[in-house]
Amino acid sequence: MVPNAAGGGYDTTARTVAVVLEQEGITERPEIFNLEGGSGGVGLARTVHERGNPDLLMMMGLGVVGSVHTNDIAADLDQVTPVARLLSEPEVVLVRTTSEHRGLRSLVRAWREDPGSIVVGGGSLAGGPDHLATHLLAQAVRIDPRKVRYRQYDGGGPLLAALFTGRVDVAVSGVLENIEQVRAGAVRVLAVTGEHRVPGVEAPTLQEAGVPLEFANWRGFVAPPGLTPRERARLVSIVTRMHDSPSWREAEQANGWTDAFLTGHAFGSFLDEESARVRELLARLGMEPGEQQVTP
Repeated sequence: MVPNAAGGGYDTTARTVAVVLEQEGITERPEIFNLEGGSGGVGLARTVHERGNPDLLMMMGLGVVGSVHTNDIAADLDQVTPVARLLSEPEVVLVRTTSEHRGLRSLVRAWREDPGSIVVGGGSLAGGPDHLATHLLAQAVRIDPRKVRYRQYDGGGPLLAALFTGRVDVAVSGVLENIEQVRAGAVRVLAVTGEHRVPGVEAPTLQEAGVPLEFANWRGFVAPPGLTPRERARLVSIVTRMHDSPSWREAEQANGWTDAFLTGHAFGSFLDEESARVRELLARLGMEPGEQQVTP
């Protein structure tokens, strides 16, 4: 299950996984379906409802963690079965090719001088990776995060359209959702938010640009609650075999992903830590649970 629309980061990752599973002969004809709503919250609730189903995996990441804290949904991460974290992916800071800002320092100077003059777009709601990366970046360059003008769009496609037409001045989004436009030279990348540069993307990391921040999204799988130890081990084994295959390594390289494999109980502990981290970040931004603060 992909808990958002087709064409987004979760969807592309899940479909890549399905291709690799078939190519490597691990499973036959895996079915993928999309269940949109609540920034992943509807999919999470459906997964919890599927208690005891050993044949369902839900693709998830930081955006679903954020949805738990910003949407009123009848499900929580401690109700699902953690299977595996697959990868991490940095965000990119994008501007139009016609933008006056040719580097991150220029953007930061203008942002500091007048925070209200810069509209930043993202493809995630409050608590999602684009939203968190934007506000953490503001904080790292000594801009009050409460003064950030953040506009939310439904994924990378609408966000890029808003950037091209000038409805936003800057876009903060995942590498995967923008890699083709970046490689085609349709947008200018000012920085990537991860620890290392992204192959094929001619842009420095935030650290290299003088900003003391590293940030990455991640993606992985959870399953319904109520599985037996044997059923859980089977799912972990399937994902592990897929992860260890040459086809998956090629997919990681092609999409600019960083391997971040973690399974079972260790992944469960990571989910607990991420949930606490997002809760703390939202509190620091002055957001109460269930609140969607998106600046017009």
